[in-house]
Amino acid sequence: MAKALDYAPRPPTSQERLASEVEDSTDALLEGLELLRVLHDHGVLNVLGKTVRGGEGLTASLLQILGGSGGTTFLRNVSELSRTLGTLDPREVGLLGHALTTGINEGARHVTAGKGVGLGELMGLLKDRDVQVALGAILALLKGLGRALREADGETQENANQAEVSR
Repeated sequence: MAKALDYAPRPPTSQERLASEVEDSTDALLEGLELLRVLHDHGVLNVLGKTVRGGEGLTASLLQILGGSGGTTFLRNVSELSRTLGTLDPREVGLLGHALTTGINEGARHVTAGKGVGLGELMGLLKDRDVQVALGAILALLKGLGRALREADGETQENANQAEVSR
């Protein structure tokens, strides 16, 4: 009588497994290589390598990258942003950040529930104290932005209706 043969297929070698994975991931590998090429062309890989190796020559590499055409603009923008942020009161920023987070969460719950707002409900919401406070804050923000933009444009004279609104 014939005996069944015990056959165990040979496990694939590391090279065969690699070839199979490369075949399955060709598109991702090509995108990754393109990203690496761009990072190399802009000197970012050089800076990252120096950072990992302990930073020798890191400052010079960063200055070389920032010395390019966009570097000056980048430094000016960072400087202006830091000056602006330095004038803000941290407590007020914290308060507004908390209010924004709470508002976003409330809005997300409203959207998830699939609720809409009709004209009648909108009129009723205008009586809600929370809505009144939020609208007041938004309108004050718009007024401050407008004043700063007018002053930056050299316009200092108020219109007749602005004095009436400011009362």
